[in-house]
Amino acid sequence: MNNKLEKATFAGGCFWCMVKPFDQWDGVISVISGYSGGHVENPTYEQVKTGTTGHYEVVQITYDPTIIRYETIIQIYWQQIDPTDPDGQFHDRGSQYRTAIFYHTEEQKRIAETTKKELEQSGMFTKPIATKILPAAPFYPAEEYHQDFYKKSPEDYIKDRQKSGRDEFIKKHWNEI
Repeated sequence: MNNKLEKATFAGGCFWCMVKPFDQWDGVISVISGYSGGHVENPTYEQVKTGTTGHYEVVQITYDPTIIRYETIIQIYWQQIDPTDPDGQFHDRGSQYRTAIFYHTEEQKRIAETTKKELEQSGMFTKPIATKILPAAPFYPAEEYHQDFYKKSPEDYIKDRQKSGRDEFIKKHWNEI
């Protein structure tokens, strides 16, 4: 294994729905649900869900760049979200469910800005792209019961995705699920 693993951090609404799409790729070492971007140290889910801490629900991906490139990871990210929604994702509303790319390096920032511009110019969406590109902020892992939710509670995970509207959006805009 490469000794120089890298991190990618993305906010894409409810973190339960953001783990599985990344977890299945070769070169992805781990996908941790957590919180980032707020002003409270070591926040709890109960605090973050109020929308008053400034945190986003995020996934932090540790990956081996010799196996999977950041360019691939960010394309996976774009295809999991509605990048035009500034107020949350699908049925999850509030500031904690907004979308954002938290870059860890200047190269990640460049790639994020380039892919965002490409998406804006693609004509895929009639509304502007609302996803923010922000410097990486402190990351706080979520409570254990949130980790790998799709594996621990597959029935609840499937029900939540079905009622959210996420899969329909992905199918309509990306022709993938």
